[in-house]
Amino acid sequence: MLREARLRRAGTPRAVTLRRHVNRITSRHHPIVARYRAVARGDDAGVLLLDGLHLVDDALAAGLRIEQAAIALERLRQPDARDVTDRLARAGVEVVAASPSVMDALSPVRSSSAIVALAERPCCQPARLYDTAVPVVIIAVDVQDPGNLGAIVRVAEAGGATGAVAAGRSADPFGWKALRGSMGSALRLPIVVDEVADRSIADARRHGCRIIATAPRDGRSPFEIDLTGPIAVLIGGEGPGLSPAVLGAADERVTIPMQLPVESLNAAVTAALLVYEAHRQRDQVRTGRTPRARARNPEP
Repeated sequence: MLREARLRRAGTPRAVTLRRHVNRITSRHHPIVARYRAVARGDDAGVLLLDGLHLVDDALAAGLRIEQAAIALERLRQPDARDVTDRLARAGVEVVAASPSVMDALSPVRSSSAIVALAERPCCQPARLYDTAVPVVIIAVDVQDPGNLGAIVRVAEAGGATGAVAAGRSADPFGWKALRGSMGSALRLPIVVDEVADRSIADARRHGCRIIATAPRDGRSPFEIDLTGPIAVLIGGEGPGLSPAVLGAADERVTIPMQLPVESLNAAVTAALLVYEAHRQRDQVRTGRTPRARARNPEP
């Protein structure tokens, strides 16, 4: 400690002193590598892998318990990485420095990130999704592409939805690919995983939500449907979309208007259009600027 203080007074960069106090890993055969790879594969359901400075920063802000972090040795001098590393250390997180080859093994992305970390998986009770007067819940049914699922979570948070459900055979919203797709939204938005889609739909209906099912055709336009009340929006998976049974159980079918020859939209795009249309309608009600109100009070 005294030596570190002297080095700082002498003008030695703080990153240099930090490098001397962080354990270094230079072998890809280190047990830590096997641990990170197992989490990336989904072998430990209670732990998630955070890949990149942005996600680690979001996890710290969200108050997640981070178990361990590994930072690229060559990035310790850089201010952005040093700031996150300092915050991790203050939170009592074990931080190790890894050589480039080890970082390539730890990070599941093609070009390894500056930092990867292991954190405790968030836990959310289903009732939390509906813990508001007028909930908007997105239920993704059989959305198997983790990037699409992550993007759905992202637009759900951005558009003011109160929560999301990964139902049926959907990807894990806390897998590393989905986490990167959500850009940290999955660490803040209440999310429930339910392998039984019918149970999630029944739960939404029990909380007073109208069930709005998306369909590529034969539904009403979202601009013709009242989305101002409690709603649960069902988004189908890539390809087949929602099953006939799920569509039949819905209170309303909605179809996004599309110009021919386009016949379908990406699941995340569909979710975004509906979430923002619900947000627009609710904002009109809140401000009194409904279509009728506009007719009575035209713009000057």
